[in-house]
Amino acid sequence: MTDNKLQKSFKSDVQSLLNTLTANADGDNIIVGTDEEPIITNSDKLPIEHFFMDGVYVRKMTMYKDSAVVGAIHKHMHMCFLLSGHLTISSEEGVFEYKAPCHVIATPGAQRVLYAHEDSVWYNTHKNPTNTEDIRKLETDIVALNQEEYEQYIKNK
Repeated sequence: MTDNKLQKSFKSDVQSLLNTLTANADGDNIIVGTDEEPIITNSDKLPIEHFFMDGVYVRKMTMYKDSAVVGAIHKHMHMCFLLSGHLTISSEEGVFEYKAPCHVIATPGAQRVLYAHEDSVWYNTHKNPTNTEDIRKLETDIVALNQEEYEQYIKNK
């Protein structure tokens, strides 16, 4: 299969997964974003912590064993660190297993599905040139919620 077909297939599969999860969301076993809060920023099932320093935003996510996350589409290259645990990450680039401690370079435009084989702690590091601590503003700057939004971002860049 060519890279382009693989990318289209993965994107289609992720969208199908998101549709199924949204249809079956119960707020407990399956948690999805809403129109008002499209990105889950904190939940007892998926704790998120935010850290700020000059020009940098760091997002810590704790994933519990057997949990899965469908990530948003990141607009910029950034580095992620798995400091404890064991994750499988699937993207259009393939399926890879990571055991802590390690780092991952996340390419722009990719959407990822993460699965925790055990309790895991994952950090994303992002540039924050305006030093804002407004999470919604940062999310708008850092991620796109869907492929169309990402393509529009690239077009207007």
